Amino acid sequence: MSMLDKLKGLIKGHPDQARQGVEKAGDAFDAKTGNKYQSQVDTAQQKLNEQIGNQPPTSGEGRPPQQ
Repeated sequence: MSMLDKLKGLIKGHPDQARQGVEKAGDAFDAKTGNKYQSQVDTAQQKLNEQIGNQPPTSGEGRPPQQ
C-alpha cells in the first residue's frame, strides 16, 4: 500500500478535519514565508479541498485580508 493510499484511507470519512488541516498547514506556510507565496498556497489549498470532496460553499476569499 502506497503512502497516498494510506492518506486517502485516513481522510475518508473525515473531510472536515482534513480540510482544517489543509487550511492550518497553508496558513503556517504563509506565516513562515511572510505571505510571499500566498496566491500559490491558496491555489494549492483549493485543489486539495476539491480532492477531499464535499467542499462547503465559500463566500468571497475565505480569508481575512492581510495587512
